[in-house]
Amino acid sequence: MRDLPVIVAARRTPIGTAGHAFKELTAADLAAPVLAALAEDLPVVDDVVLGNCMGPGGNLGRIAALAAGLGVEVPGMTVDRQCGSGLAAILAAGQAVASGEMRVVLAGGVESASTAPARTHPGAARPYPRAAFAPGGFPDPDMGPAAEALATARGITRERQDEYARLSHAKALGARAAGDFTAEIVPIGDRADDQRPRSLRAASLARLPAAFVTDGTVTAGNASPVSDGAAAVTIVRDSDRDGRPGLRLLAGTVTGCDPALPGWGPVAAVERLLSRPGLDRPHDLSLDGVEAVEIVEAFAAQVLAVTDALGLDPLGKDRERVCGGGGALALGHPWGASGAVVVARLFSRLVHGGAPEGSLGLATAAVGGGLGVAALFEVC
Repeated sequence: MRDLPVIVAARRTPIGTAGHAFKELTAADLAAPVLAALAEDLPVVDDVVLGNCMGPGGNLGRIAALAAGLGVEVPGMTVDRQCGSGLAAILAAGQAVASGEMRVVLAGGVESASTAPARTHPGAARPYPRAAFAPGGFPDPDMGPAAEALATARGITRERQDEYARLSHAKALGARAAGDFTAEIVPIGDRADDQRPRSLRAASLARLPAAFVTDGTVTAGNASPVSDGAAAVTIVRDSDRDGRPGLRLLAGTVTGCDPALPGWGPVAAVERLLSRPGLDRPHDLSLDGVEAVEIVEAFAAQVLAVTDALGLDPLGKDRERVCGGGGALALGHPWGASGAVVVARLFSRLVHGGAPEGSLGLATAAVGGGLGVAALFEVC
């Protein structure tokens, strides 16, 4: 076995709906407590890599490292792959550890949608709504209409979307009641629970109007909310983990897809990941050998399109395997952090949950502009 990178700890903040629980906290305010909690038992931290989409700039990884008290010698780096930023940061940190350049790296992501600055082009009368995901000549849909287009292209009905959203909330409430989130959450002030999960009724979901397209199927009930939060992990070399259980990073990949259907990105990424040469063990493209799957639940339509294509049934036989404690539909979607939140969830489900050595976990996310990011982990 190569000396692969291993995640030996994973923490996150509670996730708050933008404009509510953490409305006055900056991205650095959210990231610093998570980094400090991870660093408590570490003699040294070589670097911090943080994903972020909408922050103020200024190398947020460095700012958060300093705010966490990690020492002026810890440099810090910021990664922007939009909604895949947190997972992309973990992959980048894993590569640094695997190469031998670094021995201990804290990596993850953070988003404070509540305090994100408004951005304006020189001479413009008002801020622009968002940066372009693609240049002129390419499709560049907002993520809501893109989810609607994917639902139409893949035949994802409103009924399935609503049921998936209802189930995500139910699973999150069940996981909270069972204490499954306790070990991963770093309380922020007096809040130690995610703000959004609630009990939803099918009839209530069915009454909600389409949110993005007239007579569409994507609604506020089956779409994730704009959110604030942070998550990060500790990555070391396998030879340095000193017997600590963890998640060994077997492989990761980022790939592109049609910018018109960005939600399709995880399909290409997962298929590429599981078929690539050089893995230390064979894997089944049907995902039969993967015990836990975490996908960033930006929209129920997008999750169902991806899982249908990958042969997963999150409303039936795979309901506990796919986002077993709920996902972004219930917990919230802090864009730059969400890719790291799903890894923290894998860590809790597999490592804290006592999964046998060798059990596999998959994390994946779709990205605006037409990207997919995915990572395969193994319990060690």
